[in-house]
Amino acid sequence: MDNAKVSELEKIANGIRRDIVTQVYSANSGHPGGSLSIADVLTYLYFEKMNVMVDDPKWEDRDRFVLSKGHASPAIYATLAAKGFFPKEELVKFRNIESFLQGHPDMKHTPGVDMSTGSLGLGISAACGMALGGKTQKKDFRVYAVLGDGEIAEGQVWEAAMFAAHYKLDNLCAFIDNNGLQIDGEITKVMNSTPIDEKFKAFGWNVQMIDGHDFNAIEAAVNAAEAFKGAPSVIIMKTTKGKGVSFMEGKASWHGAAPNKEQYEQAMNDLAMAD
Repeated sequence: MDNAKVSELEKIANGIRRDIVTQVYSANSGHPGGSLSIADVLTYLYFEKMNVMVDDPKWEDRDRFVLSKGHASPAIYATLAAKGFFPKEELVKFRNIESFLQGHPDMKHTPGVDMSTGSLGLGISAACGMALGGKTQKKDFRVYAVLGDGEIAEGQVWEAAMFAAHYKLDNLCAFIDNNGLQIDGEITKVMNSTPIDEKFKAFGWNVQMIDGHDFNAIEAAVNAAEAFKGAPSVIIMKTTKGKGVSFMEGKASWHGAAPNKEQYEQAMNDLAMAD
């Protein structure tokens, strides 16, 4: 990927981060930390890789994306708005009772959302079903899913992992947002799931580990996953919770908290300086 393309994607991702913080601030609730950490991979998928149609969100041959860690909904909403699925003005209505942008993604009401998620582990299971459906129907679409590193403590995740390997779902690519933190603190202290790579290898997956904020690394890993045949792929991304906002970075306390006015202004200033 040339430098101009990287700069373009970085600018889009930075805008998405601003919109993430704005949503949580506007609602006075939400999950900024783990939303900010996945802005780069969502930017790459929607603006460089995935085959989707803004004017036909339910196009049957589209690539699918499932946000298995559904509490990070501000990230997918900001991305979909930036892509043009709905007006950006809707973002400030996040979590409003009359809005279609609720705390967890809703495929029935939000344009561009492929699966309703929220109960952890459910999303990757649904993604497996989509991938198997694509193979059964001999479709060419690919399925992408993002999971949290805290989420993979759920037993359902490993049932899905076993299923995906058994059915050789090589049209499925999962990403683990490995920021090392969950709502109660460090994943290694709450429920140690490491080594994540070895566990997925044991379940029969093609495994890669990358810097989740490096667009060249993301692209190389996604392309390698697409080329790999006979097994599902997982890309374990080392990321920073709260990425881009100085006082949120690496802090578990920002898993599910909203900034006050002063903090919001500081966050916007941090992100403005990144442009």
